[in-house]
Amino acid sequence: MQRIHKKVWPEAFVLISSGEKKFDLRLDDFEAKAGDHLMFEEWDPKVKEYTGRKIEKVITNVRKFKIDDTYWPKVVIESKGLQIFSIE
Repeated sequence: MQRIHKKVWPEAFVLISSGEKKFDLRLDDFEAKAGDHLMFEEWDPKVKEYTGRKIEKVITNVRKFKIDDTYWPKVVIESKGLQIFSIE
């Protein structure tokens, strides 16, 4: 198990803290696996500094993908974008 620290903007921090946001989409530039702990540290982009608020969550599932791995042509993704859903 590792503890991973990541910045999160205030709007997302509030949703994560309340339990409403149960997913996180990140650039695949670090290793993460189920069981790792993700420490979200609130970052205020207006003043460009951390607020001091933190919340720790456990990663339960990791799904990695590239644009070429999807069901849709790249040109369609570029024109429409993608959505990610969290369901219960």
